[in-house]
Amino acid sequence: MSFGEAFRFWLKLGFISFGGPTGQIAIMHQELVERRRWISENRFLHALNYCMVLPGPEATQLATYIGWMLHRTWGGIVAGTLFVLPSVFILIALSWIYLAYGSVPLVAGIFYGIKPAVVAIVLAAAWRIGSRALKHPALWAIAAAAFVAIFALRVPFPAIVIAAGCIGYLGGRFAPGVFAESGGHGTARAGYGPALIDDGMPPPEHARFTWPRLWMHVGAGFALWALALGGLMAALGWPATLTQMGWFFTKAALLTFGGAYAVLPYVYQGAVEHYQWLTGLQMIDGLALGETTPGPLIMVVAFVGFVGAWTHALFGADALFWAGAAGALVAAFFTFLPSFIFIFAGAPFIETTHGNLRFSAPLTGITAAVVGVVVNLALFFAYHVLWPQGFDGRFEWLSALIGSAAFVALFRYQAGIVPVVGACALAGLAMTLAR
Repeated sequence: MSFGEAFRFWLKLGFISFGGPTGQIAIMHQELVERRRWISENRFLHALNYCMVLPGPEATQLATYIGWMLHRTWGGIVAGTLFVLPSVFILIALSWIYLAYGSVPLVAGIFYGIKPAVVAIVLAAAWRIGSRALKHPALWAIAAAAFVAIFALRVPFPAIVIAAGCIGYLGGRFAPGVFAESGGHGTARAGYGPALIDDGMPPPEHARFTWPRLWMHVGAGFALWALALGGLMAALGWPATLTQMGWFFTKAALLTFGGAYAVLPYVYQGAVEHYQWLTGLQMIDGLALGETTPGPLIMVVAFVGFVGAWTHALFGADALFWAGAAGALVAAFFTFLPSFIFIFAGAPFIETTHGNLRFSAPLTGITAAVVGVVVNLALFFAYHVLWPQGFDGRFEWLSALIGSAAFVALFRYQAGIVPVVGACALAGLAMTLAR
């Protein structure tokens, strides 16, 4: 298959990849395994399972991996970039509409309905992760401890991740039955016929592990990161907003074990509480926009960057849009760059560690902690949506009704996220106009 054919597919995927990581992976499986036969199901699942071990958005990394296997490094760059690029530009446009026209009753009504839908989405995510990850009372205990740590003790999210990983590592040594990998994606089903990258095919030369190739990719990735961050620091200074965004989202990219919902509390702690780039309610709105656009959910960082740069009027009051666009691009670049480095540098090596308990047990511990962290995030969102003026203010019964209906649709009837958010937006608009 030609590079041009692959380019057209990855471009199409960037515009149709709705539904979060589960939906995106399902689309890739249908297109690449079942219909186009570019890769066999066993090789697809093998790639997916080790992408889950890496920090970062697994669907983006899976696209990068398959593109890399097909057409070397440039194939991976094209696949990964086109997977996220459409959502970057869509979110920039939506963020501008949100900030410029968010106070208009029409737009305000839409967001009134979307906010409780986000609460339901996060609660449903906590349930999905927990039902898959918490297979033992010890893992339930880790989840509960993580919840108490972040909710009551205000422990920083990176400390929770490190502690959970250490517990998982020790558990893998002393209680391997508890921490055996249980959150994978299973084994292959019936075959779909011969594939371009088939089960019995040895990896191509560029996909074989060598130490010189590993250090070459690590060095190139680190140089690109240092050049970008150093350029911002040289042009604007270390305390400048864009420089701090580059540093902050680099750290966030290295903590996204367990998917986007796991890193959202860290982004909230930094962007809302520490840097004050946006408010808690704006964070909820940004998550709603991220849920309704194609691409990975972690792309909400582009909204955070846009709002932060707009709020600080980095380029002056007459260039708010360009400041916001710069913030969104900086946030997206530093968030996704590590994912490319992990694939190009580590994929051949990580394949050799697949199924090794020493590597999977820490992930099991981290995933258990993520459940508690996501529950805390849901409670935080629920508080701000249902009591917008605090517990002393009025309770938003209409928001509670919309959120409850959204949760039932997601949990009981397995409805898609985009239709649920759309229905809630229409409900919020109707209620606002009826007042």
